[in-house]
Amino acid sequence: MSGYLDPRPPRVLAHRGLALEAPENTMSAFIAAVDAGARFLETDVHATADGVAVIAHDPSLDRVAGRDVEIEQTLFRDLQRIDLGQGEHVPGLREALLALPDAHWNIDLKTDASVVPAVRAVVEAKATDRVLLTSFSERRRRQAAELVPGVATSASQSMVAKAIVAQRLGLAGRLRRILAPVVALQVPRRHRGVELVTARSVRAFQAAGVEVHVWTINDESEMRELLELGADGIVTDRCDLALPLLPR
Repeated sequence: MSGYLDPRPPRVLAHRGLALEAPENTMSAFIAAVDAGARFLETDVHATADGVAVIAHDPSLDRVAGRDVEIEQTLFRDLQRIDLGQGEHVPGLREALLALPDAHWNIDLKTDASVVPAVRAVVEAKATDRVLLTSFSERRRRQAAELVPGVATSASQSMVAKAIVAQRLGLAGRLRRILAPVVALQVPRRHRGVELVTARSVRAFQAAGVEVHVWTINDESEMRELLELGADGIVTDRCDLALPLLPR
C-alpha cells in the first residue's frame, strides 16, 4: 500500500510550490516550499508533443511566460528553451521527482495524454509510494491506478459529487463504497454558496476511510478554522503561513 499519507495528518500541501519569489510550478518554487518545511507538494502535469510529462497548470505558456506556446504541440527540448522568469523552465516530472526525493507529490493529471507519460515518470523515478495521482476525470484517475497498482489516488469530480450526496443523505455504507478506491477527498470549502466542509461532513468522510483536503486556502484565519473542523490537509499557495499552524 502507498506510503503517501505518512506521517499522520494534518498536513499542508504546497500548491504549485511556494511562488513568492519564484515562478509557480518551477524547481525554485518547489525548493522554496521544501525549505519552508513543506513535505507535500501539489502540482499539475501535461504532456509534450513527444510524450514527456511536464509540470504546468495551464495547457499553454501564455499566462506564465507571455508566450503563445501550447505544451502538447511542443517538443520537450524546445520547451526547455523558454524562460519562465529568473532562468526557470518548465520542469519535467521525472526531473522534479528525482531532484526532491524526500517530498511527497500530489499530481493532477490535466489531460488524457498526460496519464501514460506521468505514470512512466513516476515509475522511472521509483516514486510510486510518495505520489498521489488525481484528476477531475474519473477515467484518468482509474487509468493511472490500473497502470500503477497500489498508487494513492484521490476522488475525481464525479466521485466527489456522488460522495457529497451520500453524505448529505446519511448513507454511510454507500459513502464508504463510493470512496473505497481512493485515499483522499480534495474539495473547495464551498461550491456555489454551499458549504462542503463542515465538522459533520469531515467526520463522515473520515469515517468512510479517506482524508479531507481543502483547496486553495491562503487566509491564515481560514486555515485555522478548517483545522479546527478536523480537515486533514490544507492546499495552499502560502505554505509558509500554514505550516506554523500544524500541531508540533
